[in-house]
Amino acid sequence: MYKLSANAGMKQLKRKSPSSYRHCLRVSAIAQQFANVLGIGGAEKEFLVNGCYLHDLGKLFIPNNILNRKGKLSDREWRIMRQHPSCGGSAAELYPGLSSRIVEIVRYHHERWDGGGYPEGRSRHDIPYLARICAIIDTFDSMMSTRCYRSRLSLEDSVNELRRGSGTQFDPSLVEPFIAFIKNSQLDETMYGHPAAV
Repeated sequence: MYKLSANAGMKQLKRKSPSSYRHCLRVSAIAQQFANVLGIGGAEKEFLVNGCYLHDLGKLFIPNNILNRKGKLSDREWRIMRQHPSCGGSAAELYPGLSSRIVEIVRYHHERWDGGGYPEGRSRHDIPYLARICAIIDTFDSMMSTRCYRSRLSLEDSVNELRRGSGTQFDPSLVEPFIAFIKNSQLDETMYGHPAAV
């Protein structure tokens, strides 16, 4: 039942923001592969993959003029944008049969290892493990993709940014395994249309 409800929600997101929907598909696809590197299988892997697919569900509730803003968001607009994990988590909780492990990914994928994230300011191991994985994949895909407000970063620059955020934004135990996975997977070429340069 939850898959029917979740797919309905994601179809709405696809209509509202095709780029956000494509981003969710890529994050989920990367999670599918990275889970194998981390030795995550079975139900745990399903939670991760589905949570990554649904992670930006809350953008359904963000006004289009903010979601598609080409320039810098104002403080007020940024406060609204930062509500999408909470909104998405609350929506996901209503899906019959959806595991709380998936809801946690939706709600906590913007928390930071150092406690400076949102919506709750959780830190370190108080952030669910699968949400910490999603945070890295989400950020990587965002950097590697062209957005309405900036051009895509190169693979090298994206990797450098991940390293810069290790121990502050991201769980440091996950950053280097993810970078090694990226370098060996040719994702830059297969998903983003550019040959790897690292």
